[in-house]
Amino acid sequence: MSNSEFQDLVDQHYQALYRFAYSLAKSPDRAADLVQQTYCIWAQKGHQLKDKSKAKTWLFTTLYREHLGHARRQTRFPETDLDDVDYQLSTDDGERETARKMDGQRAVELLSQLDETFRAPLTLFYLQQHSYKEIAEILDVPMGTVMSRISRGKEQLRSKMRDEANDVPTKIISIQQQTNKHSHG
Repeated sequence: MSNSEFQDLVDQHYQALYRFAYSLAKSPDRAADLVQQTYCIWAQKGHQLKDKSKAKTWLFTTLYREHLGHARRQTRFPETDLDDVDYQLSTDDGERETARKMDGQRAVELLSQLDETFRAPLTLFYLQQHSYKEIAEILDVPMGTVMSRISRGKEQLRSKMRDEANDVPTKIISIQQQTNKHSHG
């Protein structure tokens, strides 16, 4: 693979890989390390991939395996909120779009609270637009498991969103200022 082909591969997939890595690692530095390690492995072994159309799936699979390997080797490390990652949501004018954008950002925040078993397939499906088949390859699980995890993960996410909506006060209590009953004069 030439340098320009490698650069094209990096340009094409870096942001999506970084967002996936960030959703797994919850740390900007760790996410960048995972992506860098993934491309290092590609530089060493990518030539072995006969069907270059599968490069994207190969990169995501490698990144996920690197994350799992690191997680096994490390003790728990501090988490960072997904707020630091700029998810490119489409923008139109108007309050409705702003509300949708805020809902989308909040959904991503709540997604980060799910167990990785559900967070990884949901992130790959909704934020990275991978097919069920690609997700099954990346996570090295059967396609039925992917479908089940996405379904259960969506339900958990909906439940978190409903719980949050139910926590919003529904009544506003008016507090009237008491008048001073003891007037001087």
